[in-house]
Order: sequence, then structure tokens, then C-alpha cells
Amino acid sequence: MKETLEEKKSRAKKILARLHKAYGPGRCALQHSSPLELLVAVILSAQCTDKRVNLVTPTLFKKYKTASDYAHADPKTFQGEIRSTGFYNNKAKNILNCAKTLVEKHGGKVPATMEELVKLPGVGRKTANAILGNAFGVPGICVDTHMIRINQKLGLTKHTDPVKIEFGLMPIVPQKDWTNYSHLIIHHGRVRCSARKPDCAHCVINDLCPSREDQ
Repeated sequence: MKETLEEKKSRAKKILARLHKAYGPGRCALQHSSPLELLVAVILSAQCTDKRVNLVTPTLFKKYKTASDYAHADPKTFQGEIRSTGFYNNKAKNILNCAKTLVEKHGGKVPATMEELVKLPGVGRKTANAILGNAFGVPGICVDTHMIRINQKLGLTKHTDPVKIEFGLMPIVPQKDWTNYSHLIIHHGRVRCSARKPDCAHCVINDLCPSREDQ
């Protein structure tokens, strides 16, 4: 039997409450102390673990404190400094070009709107939502591989495209909880519902998941 929107909203609310009780309030795993630091960290986190990024950024953030510092960085040197995060050539290009755009068009500050953020080099909706939600307190649904996989398992989306998933979840999850929901689902994917072997037996939302393996 097909689930109505209201039924999905009700189930999503229960999922959010259970995950919050199990893990506490959702938090950004990337260490940062400013919108600029978060922007750099999120770009570095592409196809890299947050743990690895957090090992690289302390030294980086001590050296590069402003957008201008990044904008004037030597590309080869910067590539070496972020090498361990993988895909360092492309990431270095995006970060340095992004910084130049911030200096030239935004007075060196990270903009606080989706429209302006997605115009920055290397910034898509996922990165923009992460920055809006964690640096500016503007709720946003941040869709990564965990969010794709788990929301499909939960039957809250059939899509594989991140943007379609984001817009599909908007009417299901309360707007004030968009950022928190993203953090909690991602954390759940890391500690319980892994891609290789989901631990359904110890899952706190087991009975709310139509894809559970012990049905």
C-alpha cells in the first residue's frame, strides 16, 4: 500500500526523534571556527573521510586565515599541503579560485545565500547547504552518499539524484530540522547502517524501516 505524504511526514518525525535520542543533537563532523574554514573543509571532504580532513585542516587554517591568503597561495605548495585528502589538483584549483571570487565579489566573506554560494567555483547544493546550515543557521538538507542510501532504504525517496532527493525530502522533514536530520542520518550511516553490512538488529529505527533485513 502506497504511503501518503502525511504518513511519510509522521514516520520521518519518529525517525528523527529516535535518532536524536540515540545520538544526541546532530553535529557537523568537520572541525571549523568560521564560514571560510567550513567552506574549505567541505571542499576537501569530497571523496575523503571527515577524519582525514580534520587531520589536514589545523595546519592549513593556521597558515591561511583569510580568503586573500588562499587567493595568493602558490598552487603547487597548496596542492602538497592537501595531498592526503585525494584529488588534490582539482580541490586546490576549486579552493584557490573560490577564494579569489570571495575577494573580488564578496569582500573576502563567504556569502550566506544559496544563490550566491552555488556560483562559487566547486560549490554545489550539497556544499552550500552544509555551509548555510552549520555556519549561518539556515536549515538545509545536505545530501551525501549516506543520505541517498538510507533515505532510499527508509522509503522516503526513490531518486538517486541528490538534488531530487533534497527537494523530495523538503515537504517530508520539518524545515527547522533539515540540517539536524542530515547530520543524524549521515552519522547513522557511519555507525549503524553501513553500505556493506547494515546492523539492523541493533538499529533504533528498525521498525520504521521497510528495508530492514530481519523482517
